[in-house]
Amino acid sequence: MSPNVQSPEVSTTDSPSQVACRERILQAALRLFAHHGYDGTTTRDLAAAANVAEGTLFRHFPNKKAILIEIATEGWVEILTDLLTSLSEMGSYKAVSQVMKQRLLSLNRNNDLLRVCFLEAQFHPDLRDRIQEEVIEKMMDVTEAFIQTGIDRGIYRPLNPKHVAKIFLGMFTIAGFSSSTILEEENSPKAMQEMAETLADIFLNGVLVPE
Repeated sequence: MSPNVQSPEVSTTDSPSQVACRERILQAALRLFAHHGYDGTTTRDLAAAANVAEGTLFRHFPNKKAILIEIATEGWVEILTDLLTSLSEMGSYKAVSQVMKQRLLSLNRNNDLLRVCFLEAQFHPDLRDRIQEEVIEKMMDVTEAFIQTGIDRGIYRPLNPKHVAKIFLGMFTIAGFSSSTILEEENSPKAMQEMAETLADIFLNGVLVPE
């Protein structure tokens, strides 16, 4: 999570020290949830990692689940914002590799966030539903509109834009998530560029050799 992205739950009357404390709790929780899991992290662990009293946690959040939901939701909002920026800056509908590269690098820099968003959502239906309703559906709408415009302009084939959008988002998301498990030398900017170009090539041209 970016320290510049203020949570929607933060009150406008909170002092700078309260906002900083809240952000410190969220950052500590992100690290612990990513490496020890939500169930493997106690509120005592969170308080110690954030260097606050355990009671302070509950002055900012009603419970541990609220912290998890805020981390994941705020994180996906960042991912959506990055995607919107990348699509808006594309000089050509064929320049997908640049978007892929930016997205892969962004996801790769947020491995902890990806672990929390993907892994914990499997075990917490309320978290999964909130992410689906507040973020994923918006991300799909934006990408689908982008694909539809490409189809309308005759740049992309007249396929179902919703299906194409799912494929597009799935390709870079899974590639970015899996990059956290590969060797460092395979995770260099050059390697990420090559992966982005390959993904873009597959997305635009498929994998079959032209007849």
